[in-house]
Amino acid sequence: MAKMRWKGGALIAPLPPVMISCGDMEKSNIITVAWTGIINTIPPKTYISVRPSRHSYNIIKESGEFVINLTSASQVRSADYCGIYTGAKVDKFAKCNFHKEEAQGVSCPLIAESPLSLECRVTEIIPLGTHDMFLADIVGVDVDEELIDKNGKLDLSRAHLAAYAHGEYFELGKKIGTFGFSAAKKKKRASAQKGKAHPPKNK
Repeated sequence: MAKMRWKGGALIAPLPPVMISCGDMEKSNIITVAWTGIINTIPPKTYISVRPSRHSYNIIKESGEFVINLTSASQVRSADYCGIYTGAKVDKFAKCNFHKEEAQGVSCPLIAESPLSLECRVTEIIPLGTHDMFLADIVGVDVDEELIDKNGKLDLSRAHLAAYAHGEYFELGKKIGTFGFSAAKKKKRASAQKGKAHPPKNK
């Protein structure tokens, strides 16, 4: 496969276009970011990268808290709006018909309509260039009960989450595998072959 070589650029895809709520129950804002992800399992840690010029930047810096609200495909228009307009002039909760819900581990509100929200407490701020990275501990997770299957397991496919890739939004499609399925197939095949090589004896 032939490839062209370009200079370095921010072209990792897909990414989650998450809505970050910050502030408190009285005065809050929502900012949409795609520069986010998981950076550690135990303790659970995440990050968001925000331009210092954004209205939410100082709110998060001063409070040391934020909530990552996952975005469903049906909420993409609202997420896009929250990423374009400034909270200094617009009440984004009201404009997008979102409702505030109290978090248990942080002071900033959850977006009640979000299928899953991660309550985060900032541990470090790292200047990187155009953006500053807020490293944070995930101190709580709030999950819509409709995402829990009959076995009590989280089924995120029910959330119809959105993805972002180089300026375009997409809805996540069909499941094509689960973690570890490549090894599971090999084990199953090896087990089947072993059974054929050594058929059970008749009694």
